[in-house]
Amino acid sequence: MITRYGYDVVITVAGITLIGILASYFGIQHPVLKYSIIGVLAALLLFTLYFFRDPERSIPDGDNIVLSPADGKLVLIKELDQAEYLDASATQVSIFLSPLNVHVNRIPWSGKIGFFRYIKGDFMVAYDHMASEKNERTEIGVERDGQKIMFKQIVGSIARRIVCPIQEGDVVKKGERFGMIKFGSRMDIILPKSATIKVAVGEKMVAGETVIAILPD
Repeated sequence: MITRYGYDVVITVAGITLIGILASYFGIQHPVLKYSIIGVLAALLLFTLYFFRDPERSIPDGDNIVLSPADGKLVLIKELDQAEYLDASATQVSIFLSPLNVHVNRIPWSGKIGFFRYIKGDFMVAYDHMASEKNERTEIGVERDGQKIMFKQIVGSIARRIVCPIQEGDVVKKGERFGMIKFGSRMDIILPKSATIKVAVGEKMVAGETVIAILPD
């Protein structure tokens, strides 16, 4: 299954690939050059299809669980003295997405979008922890029953486009798709200090399936 967030890119690449293959096949006489170009174009199309894949996920039950909003490797868990939007001490969990990961993002916790902000910024390597505060990003806050969490879509040095078609006031459900970051990138989740963290640095995260934390009742 291909994500709807990538239809424009997939159609463009497929068109270029088709034209390039036909032009090479009928216009180039040298067989090595001809089939080398066709092979490169076919590989480009296959990578594009692979990058924009959107597999189904089995969403765990539980009102208080916070799910991973992104596929990737957990690279950081740290304490924050004062987190914006939460207005309290918090814990930050950061996930790095390589170009080979699924890049469709999913809502980590059910509730109402109480905060949304897009910030222009730099394009540092997403693995650098300074990217959380320096790079271009969206910051999204979800609230329910007096509790709040925040998550951030953060671009990297290659990824230059965030897709996030949600806005303040939207009611969202954990595990549902909400956008993507195109190519290598980063996702931060800001949780209240009272949350019980269920993951560790170095673990593989699966969007919509991995339980990152449990919030108190």
